[in-house]
Amino acid sequence: MAEIADAVLVRRASNKDATDTRTHGGAPVPLASIAPSPWHELADRATEPNGYYLPEWELAVNAFAPGHTGAAALAVWNEARLIGLLPVVSLWRACRIPLSAFVSAHPYGTLCTPLLDRDFADDAVRQLMQQARQAGAHALILRDMSLDGVAMQTFVGALERDGLRPRLLHSSLRACLDATRDADGLLHDALGAKKLKELRRQRHRLAEQGAVHFDVARTPDDVASAIEIFLKLEASGWKGARGTALLQNEGDARFIRRAAVALAMTGQCEIVTLRTGGTPIAAGIVLRHQDRAFFFKLGIDERFAKFSPGVQLTLDLTRHLCADPTIASADSTASPDHPMINPIWRGRFAIGNVLIPLRPNDPVVSLIHAALVSRQSVLDAARRAVRFIRARQR
Repeated sequence: MAEIADAVLVRRASNKDATDTRTHGGAPVPLASIAPSPWHELADRATEPNGYYLPEWELAVNAFAPGHTGAAALAVWNEARLIGLLPVVSLWRACRIPLSAFVSAHPYGTLCTPLLDRDFADDAVRQLMQQARQAGAHALILRDMSLDGVAMQTFVGALERDGLRPRLLHSSLRACLDATRDADGLLHDALGAKKLKELRRQRHRLAEQGAVHFDVARTPDDVASAIEIFLKLEASGWKGARGTALLQNEGDARFIRRAAVALAMTGQCEIVTLRTGGTPIAAGIVLRHQDRAFFFKLGIDERFAKFSPGVQLTLDLTRHLCADPTIASADSTASPDHPMINPIWRGRFAIGNVLIPLRPNDPVVSLIHAALVSRQSVLDAARRAVRFIRARQR
């Protein structure tokens, strides 16, 4: 298919034409200049999985997704081995704050944990911070970080050695799945017998419209077809009504088509679909990196809303992931108060935004911190107002 061929050509061109990022004197380089081959090798050795910083995903975001293009990268090398990578943008671009700092580039998914080589993690963090200093930054702002993960612990250790400490800007708990458990036992503990009985009743009623099938698209050809189903389902629902569905923006649609097919080539993207008869009623995008899955987005046909198609798909996805010995956990990548996923995936992990100071006793860091705290307060108030208005409109 054209999209598959296009992805292959881009990968070949990137490997051939990529700039040697080790010759830029420590300054951030264009993200698109990082060759995919060493990036892949780093991802395989990373201290923590992050499906949204895989090269096929992040380079597609960087090339096409409006508001996410043209990112730079702090990249650390040990001779020919890439040992650390953090896509970044300026604090002005990220937050419209006119102070000198780098912010982890948002990869469309809600996780920005940098890739650190497990064998050189301490050295990678030290050099990432040094590169930022040399570029004139006063701080790094790590958005959507796994707060209890190895990467964050490594940054904390590096700061302690310099007599510094991180500043937590915002934190929350996010739903995750312990995929090492038996799925039926996990779902029973999460939902209880009464709720599961109601969901089975809904599924039986759904089957009256046609046999219910849960399908997993894995090959590039199948993923290329299934992504179109997902896009149409997402655009048919409330996201389409608000104008935020991926299909409604040409750049967003190009990014997800490119990324999904390219990742399918390495077995790191699946599209899961629930059908009744021949009609798709729910579909989701799932990324894979190391032993973790990432539930990116879900689209449903709201004509079938009374049968809870999103929940039904998530139940099947839970069984699918728990039955896979290569997957130990799944990140919902959902908002902390997500009404659908939270009751099903009862595991929680801390996610947050962290300010990393780069010099001791730097007054500019206090200014950056105060500006970010003030901005977060305004955003929180705006979100509460939106939720209130929407609740009144129901």
